[in-house]
Amino acid sequence: MIRTARADELEQLRGIEFAAGEIFRSCGMDAIADDEPLTVTEMALYQARGGALVFADTSDVPVAYLLIEHLDGNAHVEQLSVHPSHARQGLGSELLDVAEKWAQAQGLEWLTLTTFRDVPWNAPYYRRLGFEELGPELLDDGLRGILECEGLVGLSRWPRIAMRRRVRPIRGQEDSVSLY
Repeated sequence: MIRTARADELEQLRGIEFAAGEIFRSCGMDAIADDEPLTVTEMALYQARGGALVFADTSDVPVAYLLIEHLDGNAHVEQLSVHPSHARQGLGSELLDVAEKWAQAQGLEWLTLTTFRDVPWNAPYYRRLGFEELGPELLDDGLRGILECEGLVGLSRWPRIAMRRRVRPIRGQEDSVSLY
């Protein structure tokens, strides 16, 4: 079940990201695996605005999460993490679909994100889900700024890109988002 995150779950989300990051060691990206997730305080900003979504298991325990925010008039996915024990079950795709509904409800045109170009579970995964790479000429100030900041903290050691997927327009009220 996908729902908004509760304040008392934010530390659990950090644990999901730590666990999900371990796979980066398999491709020599130990620095990424060791990277500190957002703090509980930073996540609380997303949570307070309704931009922290979780996929909860049958016991209502979060096993995946997505952080989304407004950026340059679009919906920007700041983070998507799935605990390895629940990987390859379509949870990330489901979270992105709910993020799209979040964007639809607000009349936003694009769902954007930044990711590693060559890591199989990053850009190639998002391409399969309908995202397209944005060349430098298509970057708006917000995405350009995110990529620059990522470079300043060392992420540019591995090629980073911005991607987007068009948000489908709402066809009727049955498509509207209701998160609790």
